[in-house]
Amino acid sequence: MRVNEFPDRSITVEGKSYLYFGGTSYLGLSTHKAFQELVVEGIKKWGTFYGSSRNANIKLSIYESAEAMMAKWIEAEASITVSSGALAGKLVLDYLSKTNAEFYHYPKTHPAIVGKDSLPLFVKGNLNPRLLDNTIENIVISVDAILALEVVPTSFKFLDEIPKQKTITLLVDESHSIGVLGTSGRGVFSNISSKRIIKKIAVGSLGKALGISGGYIAGEKSIINGIRNEAAFISSSGANAAYLYAFINGQHIYREQMTILKDNMSFLFSLLNEKIKSSHNENYPVLYFQKEGFYKKLLNQNIIITSFEYPSYDTPMNRVVITANHTKADLKLLATALNNLI
Repeated sequence: MRVNEFPDRSITVEGKSYLYFGGTSYLGLSTHKAFQELVVEGIKKWGTFYGSSRNANIKLSIYESAEAMMAKWIEAEASITVSSGALAGKLVLDYLSKTNAEFYHYPKTHPAIVGKDSLPLFVKGNLNPRLLDNTIENIVISVDAILALEVVPTSFKFLDEIPKQKTITLLVDESHSIGVLGTSGRGVFSNISSKRIIKKIAVGSLGKALGISGGYIAGEKSIINGIRNEAAFISSSGANAAYLYAFINGQHIYREQMTILKDNMSFLFSLLNEKIKSSHNENYPVLYFQKEGFYKKLLNQNIIITSFEYPSYDTPMNRVVITANHTKADLKLLATALNNLI
C-alpha cells in the first residue's frame, strides 16, 4: 500500500479512510504539534543538516548536551549519537571485533547487532556447548531488549549459567524498548545487573518511540571514547542537530505522551477477552498474532496493522500497535474487532 501522508492513528488508502494500528511511533510524536514546533525551532537554530564529521575542527555543542542527557536518562556512563540505529550497531561490532572476542547472538536478534561470524547462543534449546567448556576467552553476546515478535523483555537469566572463565560483554539493542519500557521509558539497560557481565553496551534507534532520526550508543566512557576513534564514526556525518534540539527541549512532551500511552494500553487491555491475554503485555503497546488471514480480516473492518515478513522469523508478522494518539473510540473499535477474531 502506498500512502501520501504520515500514517498516524488513521490513514487514507486509495480514497478510503482506515484506522491505523501499525508502525513504531509509540508516543505519537511524529505528528505531535508541539513536538513538531520544537523540530522547526531546532532547524532555525541548527540548520536542516550539518554534514560534517564529528571530529572536524568545528563542533556543534548540541551533541554534547544531548548525549549527556541521554546517558543520564538511561543510567550509562556515557553515550554518543549517530545518524541511524543501524550505524550504531555497525560501529559497536567494528569496535568489538578488534578485541579477539568470540561473538554469540540470542535467537532472532536484529541483524544490525549480529557479527559476521557470530555463533548461536543456544543449540537445540540449551546454551551452546562452546560456552560451557574450560577455554578462557572473551565473548560478546548480542541480544534485543525485546524481540521483534515478543511482548515481554528478554530474560537475562541465561548469563548466570555461563562459567566464570568466559569474560562477557553484553550488547543490547533497545530500539523497541527505549521510550516505552522501564522507569520513565529509559529502557532495560540499567536493570541488567548480572554479575557475569564485565561490560554492557546499549544501542538503539531514536526513530521509533522518541520520534527523531538517528541512533545512539551507550556504555562505559572508555568504550564510547574508543568508538569515537573508529574510522566509520570519523568519516560519517552526525545525527541531525535539529532533532537533538527537540529531544533536549521536549522532555516534558515525552513524559506527557508516555502517560497517555499507558492510559491507552490500560483501557484497551481491559476490553480484550481472555483468549488474547497471551498476545500482549500490559506494559508494552504491541500485540502479536500469527493467525492465518488475520491481516485481511482486520482490513475488511477498516483497520490496518503492520504485516510483513521479518528477516529473522519464518512466518509473517502481524503487529498491532497502540500509540498515544489513538482515541478511546479507536481502541473500542479495535477491541471489538480483535474479540470477534480470536
